Amino acid sequence: MLADQPRQAAYQKAILENRALFAGKTVLDVGAGTGILSIFCAQAGASKVYAVEASNLARLARAVVEENKFQAVIEVSECKVEDFQLPEGERVDIIVSEWMGFFLLHEGMLDSVVYARDKFLKPNGLMFPDTATLFVAPCSVPSRFDQWENLSGVSMRCFGRALREQNSGNPEVLSVASEHLLHEGHIMAWFDLMEVTSDELNSIEVKDVLVAQRTGKLQGFCIWFDCTFPGDEMEQQQLTTNPAAPQTHWKQIVIPLPEDSCEELEERDPVAFSLSMTRNKETNRRYDLQLTLLDPEKEEHHLPCECHMTKCILMKTHLEKMQVD
Repeated sequence: MLADQPRQAAYQKAILENRALFAGKTVLDVGAGTGILSIFCAQAGASKVYAVEASNLARLARAVVEENKFQAVIEVSECKVEDFQLPEGERVDIIVSEWMGFFLLHEGMLDSVVYARDKFLKPNGLMFPDTATLFVAPCSVPSRFDQWENLSGVSMRCFGRALREQNSGNPEVLSVASEHLLHEGHIMAWFDLMEVTSDELNSIEVKDVLVAQRTGKLQGFCIWFDCTFPGDEMEQQQLTTNPAAPQTHWKQIVIPLPEDSCEELEERDPVAFSLSMTRNKETNRRYDLQLTLLDPEKEEHHLPCECHMTKCILMKTHLEKMQVD
């Protein structure tokens, strides 16, 4: 986190610009790491911060707390939050945590945050962040193709093709340029972190038809996420991994398509697909992705649909006529 400036700045602004929410309050920092979020909370006026870190980073966190002279406010515990205990009868006002993994949930720790919320948070307490949204969009991935066209004056197209075939369907952590998105992004899932349960995180599925918003080659699907924090709605702080935003260590996740499934798209071409995220049966914090391209002729489109298919053009015309009448 210390080297990820957009991520660090989002938490710092969300906490320090909401001092009124933290002043005199008790805070639980789940997965505290080096303790920087706990320090932000103390700077914002929290009267007590419980920093819980399962790894030996907890020892460094204690040193950081002492260096910043907050040892009277911040108490560091080296344990899993599932093993942590508050003083009898006490609950916290706020839970802060940087729990997000790749494509939000993969190798993340939201289950532990949900556990902490249910066990330690007051009924009217706050979560930082308090919502999370997962997006998916068809995209081009020229970086997986162009570099093999001319490698030090040598054409390596056959090698690039073999490499893509080997990795086809396997999610990759990549930086995707915003101009390579063929759609602005479809909401795959939205989570209210005050309400979501661990069972609801077991499987997430979306099946849809998106309409290309620019011309380009369909070579994969890009996944990213946003998180928001409590505060004034007019100035609500957000942490985003959108391709158009400054890059974070999460970057974006791309599911590349097989070579024979890549196609040139024109604006208003429909793209039908299904995408699922399912917990790995052997490792609870890992998720398996499954992408399937579907036939847009056979799938139901949103109404009114902006694609160029005849049935959608006729339906859109009919709906517009009904509105006029």
